[in-house]
Amino acid sequence: MRWFTALLVLACGLGAQTFDTVIANGRVIDPESGLDAVRNIGITAGKVRSITASPLQGKTTIDAKGLVVAPGFIDLHWHGLDPATDRYEVMDGVTASFELEIGVADVDKAYAARHGRSIIHHGFAAGHPAARMIALGEKDAWTKLLPDAESTRQVATAEQISRMRQHLEAQLKNGAVAVGFGLAYTPVASFTEVIEMFRLAARFKAPCHVHIRGGYTGATASDGRVRGVSEVIAASAITGAPVQVVHINSSGVEMTAELLKMIGEARSHGVDVTTEAYPYTAGCTNIKAAFLEDYPNRKDIDFSTMQWVATGERLTRASFIKYREQGGLVIMHGNTEERVRTAILSPLVMIASDGFDVAPAQGHPRSAGTFSRILAKYVREEKALTLPEAIRKMTLMPAQRLETRVPAMKNKGRIKVGSDADIAIFDAARIADKSTYEKPELLSDGMHYVLVDGVQVVKQGKVAAGTFPGKGIRAPVSPPVSR
Repeated sequence: MRWFTALLVLACGLGAQTFDTVIANGRVIDPESGLDAVRNIGITAGKVRSITASPLQGKTTIDAKGLVVAPGFIDLHWHGLDPATDRYEVMDGVTASFELEIGVADVDKAYAARHGRSIIHHGFAAGHPAARMIALGEKDAWTKLLPDAESTRQVATAEQISRMRQHLEAQLKNGAVAVGFGLAYTPVASFTEVIEMFRLAARFKAPCHVHIRGGYTGATASDGRVRGVSEVIAASAITGAPVQVVHINSSGVEMTAELLKMIGEARSHGVDVTTEAYPYTAGCTNIKAAFLEDYPNRKDIDFSTMQWVATGERLTRASFIKYREQGGLVIMHGNTEERVRTAILSPLVMIASDGFDVAPAQGHPRSAGTFSRILAKYVREEKALTLPEAIRKMTLMPAQRLETRVPAMKNKGRIKVGSDADIAIFDAARIADKSTYEKPELLSDGMHYVLVDGVQVVKQGKVAAGTFPGKGIRAPVSPPVSR
C-alpha cells in the first residue's frame, strides 16, 4: 500500500521540486564538460541546481526553444567605473566585467563606487601605473587612470620602487584580482621595476595583465614588439607570476603571428602566459599617451589613419599636435583583418573587449559589440570558429585565468550543477553587433535573456529596469602566500 501511495504522489507531481527559474528546451553549451544538447535548467537561489532532458517545474519559466543557452560572457578587459554603461555589456551577453589592464589606485573605493548599482559582476586589478604615480608624487595620482607625460619620463629610484611595491601589496591584501601594467604608457619603467612588481604578484598568486611596450631605443617597431613580449615572458619565468598579454591583435599588429608563436613556445616550456584579443582592426587610446609622443617628429606616420573621437574627423599632422595639447580619445585604424583573424582563431586566445564607458558618438564599437561580433562574423558568417569554440574563448578560458587567485571564478564560465546562474540566452541565427565607429553606443541584437545570479537582467531582448544583482568579485582578503 505504501508503494502505491508514493507512486500516486509522484504521478500527481506533488513531490516534484519547484525551482525559482527554469530555462526550458534550450541548446545548452557548457565548454568545460563539452555538453551541447537540448536541456532544461533549474535555478534556485542564484545557482544551477539541475540540468536534465526531463521537464522541470519553476516559479518562472523561460522558453528557450531554438535559442542557445551559454555561460555568461566574462570580459577581462574593461575600463571605467560608471555602472550605467553595464547596459552595453549585458546586451552583448557579458555577466562579469573586469578592469585588469590598467587597474585602479584604490580597490576598496572602486568596489564601493559600484556596490548596489551594477547590473553585472565586476572586479579590479591593483594598478602599477597608479602605484607609480603615487610613488613619484604625481598630482591627482589617486584619481587619474594614466600618468602625465612628465612622470612617464622619470626613472624610479630604489626607494620609489619600494613605495610602489608597498602600495600594490596593500591593494592585493584588500582583494585586488590581479596587477595591471600599462608598460606602453610608462615606457621608462625599468626591467628591475617590472620584476619587483612581478615578484610581489607571484607571492599573492595574482596574474599580471600587461599592455606590452613596443618602443625601444634603436629598435624597429617589429623588433620592439618582440622585445615587449619577451620582457613579460621573462618576468613570468623568473618570478613565477602568471601573465596575460592584453589585446595581442593591437599590440602585435604585423607581428601578431610571431608573438603568438612565442607565447605558445613559452607555454610549452611551462611559463604561465596567456593572451586575449578583440575583433576590430582599429584601436583607441588617449592622444596624450606616452607612446605617441614622438609621432609629430616622424616622417613615416600617416595621420589620416587616426580618427578624433569627439568629431569623427581624420587627423593631419597639425590637428594631431593641436589635439595632443588638448587631450582626448583617438581611434587608430592601423591593423588588418587578416591579422585580427589570426589572433581570434588561435586556440591560445580568449576574447576581451578593451571597452570603456560609452557616451553617444563618443567611443569605440568594441565597448558594445565585441562578443556579438565574434558570434556573428567568425561563427555564423565565416564559419571560422564553431559555436562551442567561440563560447569557450568568452567564458571558460577567462574564468580559468582568474580562478587560482579568485576561487569564486571556479563557479563561473560553466553551466553545471552548482555553478553560478550567470547565463546568456541568444539567437545564434540573429546575434549581431550594431555599434560602429561613428555610433559606438548602438546595442547588440539577438540577446534574448541574460541572467546574473539567477536574476533576469535582460528580458525578451531589453534591459530590465531597476535591477542590480551584480556583485564585486575579489580575491580573498588575506596575507600573501609565503615563498
